[in-house]
Amino acid sequence: MTAAGLRLADVRKQFRLADGTTTTAIEDFSLDIEPGEFLVVVGPSGCGKTTVLNILAGLETASAGRVEMSGRAIAGPGAERGVMFQDYALFPWLTVLGNVEFGLRHGPAGAALTASARAARVRAVIDLVGLKGAEGKYPHQLSGGMRQRVALARLMANEPAVLLMDEPLAALDAQTRTILQEELLRIWGQDGPRERRRTVVFITHAIDEAVFLADRVAVMSAHPGRLKATIAVDLPRPRNDATRAEPRFNELVQRIWGLIREEAYRATVT
Repeated sequence: MTAAGLRLADVRKQFRLADGTTTTAIEDFSLDIEPGEFLVVVGPSGCGKTTVLNILAGLETASAGRVEMSGRAIAGPGAERGVMFQDYALFPWLTVLGNVEFGLRHGPAGAALTASARAARVRAVIDLVGLKGAEGKYPHQLSGGMRQRVALARLMANEPAVLLMDEPLAALDAQTRTILQEELLRIWGQDGPRERRRTVVFITHAIDEAVFLADRVAVMSAHPGRLKATIAVDLPRPRNDATRAEPRFNELVQRIWGLIREEAYRATVT
């Protein structure tokens, strides 16, 4: 599927609390995301990063402002926008194969596919994420990294134009996380032309992860969340372990950390 652009214009999101009052999660949030761009959102805890992602996914409705995909309003969830969370959300009673094909069997993305076409697509994405040979295993037989690969394969099987990812690597150990960062870029298509890449919006607390992955980093301010800055990551692709050793990599990490340091500290004490 062709990648799609996203737009948030003057978005506000308010939630009603149990005592009848309201709280504003995000305010005056405007951001354009280009087709095929890998955008990473960072900010202090509680700044509304996940709220932004949920609005793009159609899981939440903005209280004010416009939210669009390719110029059309986002009014709810859609198969063209795939969502991946920190929790693997795999069905424990299904194998790797069963989990990956679930959306194609029961959702709109596979409605027009024959059984053979569906099977071919499932085999292709399992191979793409490096799980060939593990099709018959159940989630409890897999490592955390393998489970997250299954979740990614399930997402990719639906061939969404946009990938919305909420801290998908946060629960992994440091070594596995580093490996999967590079794997994610490979699967996204960093070796190929931009016009063949899907649009990605990726949420993380880890600034080094943001710099490694992103074309741009969107930095949010503390509650209520606003867009504080967007930082272009001018590191060449494809990126690999050598990228992390470049002086420019550390410069970008320190620049972004400087933008959120004080607010991040206040979030830990208030």
